Amino acid sequence: MKIVSVVGARPQFVKAAAVSRALRQQHREFLVHTGQHYDYEMSGIFFDGLDLPRPDANLEVGSGGHGAQTGAMMSRIEQILLEDTPDYVLVYGDTNSTLAGALAASKLSIPIAHVEAGLRSFNRRMPEEINRVLTDHVSDLLLCPSEQAVINLEAEGIKRNVHVVGDVMLDVLNWATKRNAENPRSILPNLGLSRGQYLLVTVHRSENTDESGGLPRILAALDSLREQVIFPVHPRTRKIISDIGYRPSPHVHLIEPVGYLDMLELASSARMILTDSGGLQKEAYWLNVPCVTLREQTEWVETVETGWNQLVGTDPSKIAAAVRSFAPCGEHPKLYGDGLAAGHCVELLSQNAKPQPVEKSNSKDTNLCQMQR
Repeated sequence: MKIVSVVGARPQFVKAAAVSRALRQQHREFLVHTGQHYDYEMSGIFFDGLDLPRPDANLEVGSGGHGAQTGAMMSRIEQILLEDTPDYVLVYGDTNSTLAGALAASKLSIPIAHVEAGLRSFNRRMPEEINRVLTDHVSDLLLCPSEQAVINLEAEGIKRNVHVVGDVMLDVLNWATKRNAENPRSILPNLGLSRGQYLLVTVHRSENTDESGGLPRILAALDSLREQVIFPVHPRTRKIISDIGYRPSPHVHLIEPVGYLDMLELASSARMILTDSGGLQKEAYWLNVPCVTLREQTEWVETVETGWNQLVGTDPSKIAAAVRSFAPCGEHPKLYGDGLAAGHCVELLSQNAKPQPVEKSNSKDTNLCQMQR
């Protein structure tokens, strides 16, 4: 079976690292990098650290508005699909690359498998939420990280070819943790850091970095803290920081993006993580590190329900209060699978080479446009 996999952003590189290893043991994969993260710090460095095969095609789309970027991706992905006629197109997560790959395949009647299907924040102002919903509704095989994701899909009338496989990021984290144990990283001594003596921060979501976003409030909160802050800065975030003329306090260290293995070392050794990243929320949970999420909602609701993740938005006083006082208590149950999600995904792809169309309800209660609030 031939699979075209579409990736374009950091979280997708991480997920594809696990699935590609399993996929290529049984099938042929053509890996397409859309170029959504186009510079080396946000793409090549992750390929290097994860042992992910080099892409067979790099579309080099680069940055731009949502419509222009998604349209350019669709056009170029369509040409690849017309030339290669795969049995499946495999997409990951919730980026513009995800939606572009899914729409291009759908219009050519090529079956689509969506890894990380069924997630919902129920915030339609987030571009990622639109991408998730639309991708799920054109997908033929829906590979979910949790039972809650299945419930979300059922509420929208999607009931066939829906499977809980767990989260492929846990596969990668387990693999990377073992690799770091065998070959210790040097990033902590290089940055002069001690375990448990700093906060790790990431901010990249458009809701926080667009013109009306909360980045200035987040930066004000960081300046008000009284402990070391390590902030690997996404290129888009760095541009905003430059535009607003931000000058960090001495304890706030803005560093360049780092590879996955170094990021894992930083995350596992932090006292606390502050982030708007969905992937890092999960990684914090798996690493037993308290997480403060710089958003009002999260699609990873289980991390909040267990008491290991606190939603604070961008209010500086709430951020500072959480840093001072938030401490998880209670149990730490296993979340998001058994660490073998990639194998489960490949097995289901093999079993569903010619899937039936996804069953959708016509009920007004499960209309595509209805979102829980």
